[in-house]
Amino acid sequence: MRFLHLTLFVVFSIIAPLAAHADAKKTLNVLFIACDDLRPELGCYGQKQILSPNIDKLAASGMLFEKAYCQQAVCAPSRASLMTGCRPDSTKVTDLKTPLPTVRPDLLTLDNNFKQHGYTTISLGKIFHHAENDDPVGWSEPPWRPEHGSFPWFVLPQNKMPTTGTEANPPKGQRGPPVEAADVDDDAYPDGQTAARAIEYLQKLKDANKPFFLAVGFVKPHLPFACPKKYWDLYDRNKIELPDDMRPPKDAPKVALTNWPELRQYRGMPKQGPLTEAQAKELVHGYYACVSQTDALVGKVLAELDRLGLRDNTIIILWGDHGWHLGEHSLWTKHTNFEIATHAPLMISGPGIKPNQRTSALVEFVDVYPSLCELAGLPLPKQLEGTSFVPLLSDPTRTWKTAAFSQFPHEGRMGRTVTDGRYRFTLWPAKGDKPDEFELYDHQTDPQEDVNLAGHADQADTLKRMKILLADGWQAATPK
Repeated sequence: MRFLHLTLFVVFSIIAPLAAHADAKKTLNVLFIACDDLRPELGCYGQKQILSPNIDKLAASGMLFEKAYCQQAVCAPSRASLMTGCRPDSTKVTDLKTPLPTVRPDLLTLDNNFKQHGYTTISLGKIFHHAENDDPVGWSEPPWRPEHGSFPWFVLPQNKMPTTGTEANPPKGQRGPPVEAADVDDDAYPDGQTAARAIEYLQKLKDANKPFFLAVGFVKPHLPFACPKKYWDLYDRNKIELPDDMRPPKDAPKVALTNWPELRQYRGMPKQGPLTEAQAKELVHGYYACVSQTDALVGKVLAELDRLGLRDNTIIILWGDHGWHLGEHSLWTKHTNFEIATHAPLMISGPGIKPNQRTSALVEFVDVYPSLCELAGLPLPKQLEGTSFVPLLSDPTRTWKTAAFSQFPHEGRMGRTVTDGRYRFTLWPAKGDKPDEFELYDHQTDPQEDVNLAGHADQADTLKRMKILLADGWQAATPK
């Protein structure tokens, strides 16, 4: 009998913690916060000129990823990649015109995986890029977006969109001004409405009998830089400093650059050539203001999460879908393979995740899907092309990926880029009379990527090694 009691005790001591852990995983909620065009222009990333106290506090409550990379620096491909755990070559979404369900309806989206395993899945604001074909089966309710209803990009009458077309898709070249600072409350603009809606849903979901996956997508700091005046007033434009590298990288191939047509569609922007210093400072000012508005709205949502007592059983993840040029390399917006366009913020907080952690390990957006599933105890579909970063949460300095990969098409050529943490290499494949062209930047000596080293004789060995790293692909870079 004594032996039986001892055996039962040992068995129970093994099974009970596992069962408790499994129960905890089943009941973990997910608050999934996406920010459009948010580069790591945040205090938690060492940017002292920006005011982002709420996002900084979130980063301090868990893990901040210092070197997280999107798979393609434009909304639709980046979001399709993150939400499927597959790279753009697999999603078949490499432009803004291709909704994911029209080309890969077979892929199990992140939200649908949670829905199939008992979660209430809610989409508020911008999660996927295409509102009309967001994810027809992955959400428990139809996705909600204020900007496709009665909530305008602009508030001031003189800035209203033209009467033809829609606010989301106005006639080409008629997007209104690139900035607006109206003396109004948050709710006058779309993101304020999204935050208010998120708070309402948190209140509804708190007492439900099912865990939730609540996706909250803010459209700022995307153009136009339109937000309440109180956020503009946080910054003195006279103290805003423009980048010191507002010129193309030395010896960079022309195909690597862009004429930033997105910005040029806004009223008052030049159709060709550079901006004036005054225009550049106004845009940087507007970007900062919109970052601070986004930060304030994130703070409102997190405050309600805390008020409702949900923080202790909720995973919180915040990400920006890609970086953004603010004049660096003479460029504006995204649409490149440079570090500034592909490097994006990523942070996670939640039960069991130690606070005040950061890691310089290479992480990709395709890693988000398997990571959230592992934390929540969900199975992983075979389609995934990323790696769960959960091991980094307990050991931020462990050996990890040897490379991160991104891509972007220019002039009919799919530029493919790889970083090993120090060097960044991009291949522009030959097409027609254009030969293969290369970029190589050393972040140890040139963190701003101002000089292309691909043609330097003393970098031949490094160039060869990076070519092999790119050719071997993401499978070879996956941690063993």
